[in-house]
Amino acid sequence: MSQPQFKLNESVQQFLQYSDDVWKKLQEFYFGDNPVSQAVAKLNAEDLSKFYEALASNPMRLMELQLKWWQGQMDIYKNIMLRSMGEEVAPVVDDLPGDRRFSNEAWKTDPNFDLLRQSYLLLTRNVQEMIDVVEGIPDSVRQRLHFYTRQMINAMSPGNFLWTNPEVLQQTKEENGENLRRGALLFRDDLVKSGQYLKIRMMKDKAFEVGKDLAYTEGKVVFQNEVFELLQYTPKGAEVFKTPLLIVPPFINKYYILDLKEKNSMVNWMLEQGHAVFLMSWRNPMKEQSHITFGDLITDGVMEAAKVVEDITGEKEVNAIGYCMGGTLLAATQAYYVGKRLKNRIKSATYMTTILDFEDPGELGVFINEPVISAIEALEEKVGYCDGRQLAVTFSLLRENSLYWNYYIENYLKGKEPGEFDILYWNGDGTNVTAPVHGFILRNLYLNNELVEDGKIKINGTGLYLSRVKTPNFFISTKEDHIALWDGTFKGSTALGGESTLVLGESGHVAGIVNPPAKDKYGYYTNTAAFKDADQWLEKAKHHKGSWWTYWQKWVTPYAGEKVPAYPIGSANHKPLGDAPGEYVKVTLV
Repeated sequence: MSQPQFKLNESVQQFLQYSDDVWKKLQEFYFGDNPVSQAVAKLNAEDLSKFYEALASNPMRLMELQLKWWQGQMDIYKNIMLRSMGEEVAPVVDDLPGDRRFSNEAWKTDPNFDLLRQSYLLLTRNVQEMIDVVEGIPDSVRQRLHFYTRQMINAMSPGNFLWTNPEVLQQTKEENGENLRRGALLFRDDLVKSGQYLKIRMMKDKAFEVGKDLAYTEGKVVFQNEVFELLQYTPKGAEVFKTPLLIVPPFINKYYILDLKEKNSMVNWMLEQGHAVFLMSWRNPMKEQSHITFGDLITDGVMEAAKVVEDITGEKEVNAIGYCMGGTLLAATQAYYVGKRLKNRIKSATYMTTILDFEDPGELGVFINEPVISAIEALEEKVGYCDGRQLAVTFSLLRENSLYWNYYIENYLKGKEPGEFDILYWNGDGTNVTAPVHGFILRNLYLNNELVEDGKIKINGTGLYLSRVKTPNFFISTKEDHIALWDGTFKGSTALGGESTLVLGESGHVAGIVNPPAKDKYGYYTNTAAFKDADQWLEKAKHHKGSWWTYWQKWVTPYAGEKVPAYPIGSANHKPLGDAPGEYVKVTLV
């Protein structure tokens, strides 16, 4: 192998020193001395013990798997030898579909790197297959084994290391190690800005300014309390639809995913359609807000916002949109209205990638168990909140190759600072969640799945009955969503008592929602049949080109009412407090 030669100059030595810190940070994620890491490690040990017991009970199957791996490895050696002699033969193991880790041609043209690549992929395939075929372990154990072994194997990918990445070796030779020096500096900055776990930047530092480049749409803050600020946006014309539009974004993220740049701002587009748009901007809580509960998000949050909108517009009802966990909160608020025998202020409800039935949480399920949740509660009780930076790392590790290790290689090995991409900037601009709210989400929603059990959850003594919520609803989910699985979100719609319209967008949790008509990038599916299961629904669904936004506009128009003169900004009781985007959204975690 013609491997580039270079001396361990100061730049390389500095990088190697910092790279040790990278691995220490990652080890803390799984093996640290905090209660959560200890709970995860203990659970992993128990799962592995069950796995080994199951393997031991069938030694012939174990021998079969070992022989299969050994034969595969011998085939790879033979393959590499034939190719080095000039014969054109296909590789024994090829890259997985969509896997771009080994896209550099040196991984296939250099025999030694090709051997390394194929051997690594063979091991990956065999380990995952072994977990699949072994009998006698519960599905929950199998799921955790898959997740954590995948994390370990992908962390050990040869592309993640200087000495086994041909592209990085060549670059290091050409730049005499300057790429590693730059990478070391980027790592140092990231380490300072991280929480307990290393949060690798996905965006160029200070690429955007909230309120100038993002969250730019003109409006005013018309209300503020300890929980949220209410933004009222300046109308685009002299008239608006009579029924105001209230947007309830997720409280685990910042709202401006719906108001990025002009070309992909959903808020701006809704204003152009003639809606009178109000939006809740949640406070980024610190220890001083540690007393705030999920019930407070209902009573002092969504319900309070509806009151302010009524005071400004005179309208007792709103068309509401809830995104992700904001949709879960919106449904719970309506159930609270009904339970308290109050008028439900929600005329129509739109749920964007919203989970109501948490029976199948997807890969997040590896963290949904009693030992881990109890450890999280114990840790957060001391500080008062869940650190948004740690939450961001957790979500990134659900797609570790594309959302974690890819940036590790580009930033730290190649020394390239990321570019400027608005969605990734938003993704890195995290928010905390108070300990009571996070505990409620983990235990009452994910672990016990209580929201779909009528009366099981009580807010201020009032039971929540989703089945009594008769509001017409629109569910937009996305086909490749790994956070809110689309079949699970559609299943949750059956818990509501109102008529449901189901739409399935292409792409994932964010890109499938932020899909403006001007870009026309992703299509969507519709099916008016009642949802029974995913295969049945999708098989008979009709595919449409273009953005689901226009389909939603047709759906919501009958609930929007006639056109009336545009509402004034604020009122005598709620005078404007300042310009949008307000102050809460500007609070950062570093």
